[in-house]
Amino acid sequence: MEREPIFRDYSLTGKDSGPGFTPGEWYSSPIPRKRMKQLMRRSDRKGLINNALWIGLTIATGCLLVLAWGSWWALPAALVYGVFYGSGADSRWHECGHGTVFKTRWLNNIFYHLASFMSLKNPYLWRWSHTRHHTDTIIVGRDPEIAFPRPPSLWGMFINLLYIRAGLKEFDRMARLAFGIMTEDEKQFLIEAERPRAFWTSRVQLAIHASIVGLSIATQSWLPMMLVGLPSFYGSWLHHVLAATQHAGLAEDIPDHRMNSRTVLMNPFFRFIYSNMNYHVEHHMYPMVPFYSLPELHEEIRDDCPPAYTSVLAAYQEMIPAMIRQQKDPNHYVRRPLPQYANPTPHYVRPNIVFAS
Repeated sequence: MEREPIFRDYSLTGKDSGPGFTPGEWYSSPIPRKRMKQLMRRSDRKGLINNALWIGLTIATGCLLVLAWGSWWALPAALVYGVFYGSGADSRWHECGHGTVFKTRWLNNIFYHLASFMSLKNPYLWRWSHTRHHTDTIIVGRDPEIAFPRPPSLWGMFINLLYIRAGLKEFDRMARLAFGIMTEDEKQFLIEAERPRAFWTSRVQLAIHASIVGLSIATQSWLPMMLVGLPSFYGSWLHHVLAATQHAGLAEDIPDHRMNSRTVLMNPFFRFIYSNMNYHVEHHMYPMVPFYSLPELHEEIRDDCPPAYTSVLAAYQEMIPAMIRQQKDPNHYVRRPLPQYANPTPHYVRPNIVFAS
């Protein structure tokens, strides 16, 4: 007998909002305490090497764009510059937001605010939004960062390759916060002490972007906007291609990151742009492990986790059919197989919430 489709309310104040799971109910693969302390060790040297290389490549390719402006060579220069600016920044605001990239706190903060600006994100709002995402990963009515609510929009995923959907939403949010206006959902996770900082940061960001637009108008050239602002759109496509593999098509409302997150093996360039977030099960299970230690963490827990996808293509070959099926059957999701001797998924049920079986 076919199941009746269950359509969920993904807002944080709707009918499916309510308590999530307690920290003790979330599953974590066992790791010796001494080894975990080693993996959690932060390094200014490793963080500076990675971020200096990223900033250096962004500046270098930006200079190439300036030199090539007015010729056809500007097109490939813009494409390369955009990837380092838009896609590179989108993973780095996330990593520095966890405070794990550098041992020195102010280094984390500097790169966090820089990458947040380059990604059009309000650093205070997103820090607390992402905190909730980690405490309630893919929990309907709790997680504000569920990118693919069921039924998912394949068209929305496609147009967001150029950040059109999410980027315009960020500009709308920037304008609202600049005037001190918050949505009811935002009030659920942004603590009151941080709200004045969020408002002032949006005002500063909005002023900078307005100045860039003004400079383009004054010089009658698109170049200023091609260097700051627009690369957040035309250059973030690679990040979105990679980030879509994180949770799309997987389980909701299960306190086991092995079931709601994907680990995907990627080439070194993708891993550099993406800051090793392809190890996404590992990152969610132990979010205080720096990105440069995630490959080692993967080796520690791989026998207790579903097999990693061998490539981005392999992840999409599973993900897209699942999302197509979810158009008609939002109850459907991909069930990830555990190794024979892995610990089973814990079975907890959220109070007063009805789930699809």
